[in-house]
Amino acid sequence: MCVRRCLVGLTFCTCYLASYLTNKYVLSVLKFTYPTLFQGWQTLIGGLLLHVSWKLGWAEINSTSRSDVSMWLPASVLFVGIIYAGSRALSKLAIPVFLTLHNVAEVIICGHQKCFRKEKTSPEKICSTLFLLAAAGCLPFNDPQFDPNGYFWAVIHLFCVGAYKIVQKSRKPNALSDIEQQYLNYMFSVVLLAVASHPTGDLFSVLDFPFLYFYRFHGSCCASGLLGFFLMLSTVKLKNLVAPGQYAAWIFFAKPPARWTWRGLAGFLGAEELLKAGRVDSQAASWSEQPLSLGTPCRMCQEEESRDTEAPTSQGIKESPLRGSPGCCRECTGLCLPASRGSLEPC
Repeated sequence: MCVRRCLVGLTFCTCYLASYLTNKYVLSVLKFTYPTLFQGWQTLIGGLLLHVSWKLGWAEINSTSRSDVSMWLPASVLFVGIIYAGSRALSKLAIPVFLTLHNVAEVIICGHQKCFRKEKTSPEKICSTLFLLAAAGCLPFNDPQFDPNGYFWAVIHLFCVGAYKIVQKSRKPNALSDIEQQYLNYMFSVVLLAVASHPTGDLFSVLDFPFLYFYRFHGSCCASGLLGFFLMLSTVKLKNLVAPGQYAAWIFFAKPPARWTWRGLAGFLGAEELLKAGRVDSQAASWSEQPLSLGTPCRMCQEEESRDTEAPTSQGIKESPLRGSPGCCRECTGLCLPASRGSLEPC
């Protein structure tokens, strides 16, 4: 039993790490900033896989009454807010910043339990929530990549997370299982996000996405959908196998690797971009250092000279609007320097 718990916990941590890194890659590196489509795709894949698992007998989903479904509807609306606002925030914030702000949802839950439900709260939990709140409050003043829009969506995300957990805890224990709740969340999210994709403009703006037909984008989207589904399954399994305190500990252990791995990946991607820029700069410098040698004029100069019949200037060069431009080879060197530094080619 202990080995099974450890395996489920390690699976949860692996899916947690891989899911955040994949989503961050799609949102920030590929810059696929169309949350209604991206989250709609993820929930569609999760709902289809969960439905197939139910039909095959791998997951247990019982027929629920309409009253239970209608009572769970506010939680499904909050779930859509969680994934939509989280996608918008994660596209603009680093993973460590996003996770720190995500943790502030515990402050909302603790405050609700203390003020509204009058539950006894240990001093240790109160101190930990205060530390979380202080850490989140210091972030905007120490974030070198501060983005107000990202923090705005992160605040909406954490409020939706806190409200979702409050609604989830207020439900009857035997009304809906965790799998059934997630199944309803998936179905409602697919419908709502599909409807919202047109008013938000994502449905037509995605046609201008530069990597729409690239295999890296397709593979990353498929991986994000699969990882989200496996993360949900491992989360449900872990919650059913361990106590609430142990479950919180596993979540705590899963978050630092996500922070460290993204820092290393971000540094690698940044170094790769610098290397690419350095290669382009060195290529441009090598072309600019080559001595000018008179040769056959380039096609642009030949066409202009055929149209220009005026007398040459005192320097023996005709005044032309093309000469001196980035696309001109003047003074007839036989080599052209286009406006794009990354496409240096002979005429």
